[in-house]
Amino acid sequence: MQAARSATSSSPHQLNSSSSTEKFLPAEMLKDLGFRVYSTAAVKEISFIIPKVDAVLLSVSPSQVESWRTRVSAMKSLPLFWWCDSHTFPSNECVMNAGIDGLIGSTMTPLEVHCALLLGVNHYFQRTEWQQEREQLLSKLEERKWVDQAKRILCEIKGISEAEAYDFLRKQAMNERKRMVDVATSIVKVYQILQDQNQGGRKR
Repeated sequence: MQAARSATSSSPHQLNSSSSTEKFLPAEMLKDLGFRVYSTAAVKEISFIIPKVDAVLLSVSPSQVESWRTRVSAMKSLPLFWWCDSHTFPSNECVMNAGIDGLIGSTMTPLEVHCALLLGVNHYFQRTEWQQEREQLLSKLEERKWVDQAKRILCEIKGISEAEAYDFLRKQAMNERKRMVDVATSIVKVYQILQDQNQGGRKR
C-alpha cells in the first residue's frame, strides 16, 4: 500500500495506495507531484498508515478493489482512487463495481492527475453526503414503523383514534423527557411480551 502527502501545498493532501506488480510507479509519479508517499502491500500494516493519509490509491486488479475498499473503509472514511494501467486493468472486458471516486493512470499529465484528484475528492464528498442522507432516511422510516405500531396498540387497548394515540405518545415522551420513538418502542415491546405470556398461558 502506498500513501502520499503534499509537501508543497498549504493545505496538505495525502494519498494512500495498495500496490501490486508496479508498486513503485504510482509512488514515483506522486512524489514527482510533491506528495509524500507511504507504501505497503500487507493488510496488517494498513492500520498504521491510514491515520496519516487523506485519500487512498489502490493499485490492484479490479477483483481486489472491493476487498481493499472494505478494509480501508472499516478504519477511516477516505476518498478512494484506483491506479489504472496494463497490469491492474489487463482487459477491456474487466468489470468493476466498487465505490471508487476516481481513476489515475501512468499516461496522465501532472495537470490531469491534479484534476482527477479534485474531481475524485468532490465525488467522495457527494457520495458520503448521499450515504448520510440515506442512513437518516432509513432511520426515520424505522422510527415511523415503531410509532405506527404503538399507535395501533393504543387504539386497540384504549379504544381511541390514531390522532389521540399520537397525542398520547407525544405527551408521554415530553413527560418522560424521551424521544417519541423510544416511548413507542417500549409500548410495542411490552405489548409483545404480554401477548407471548398470554399465548403461553393458554397453551398450558
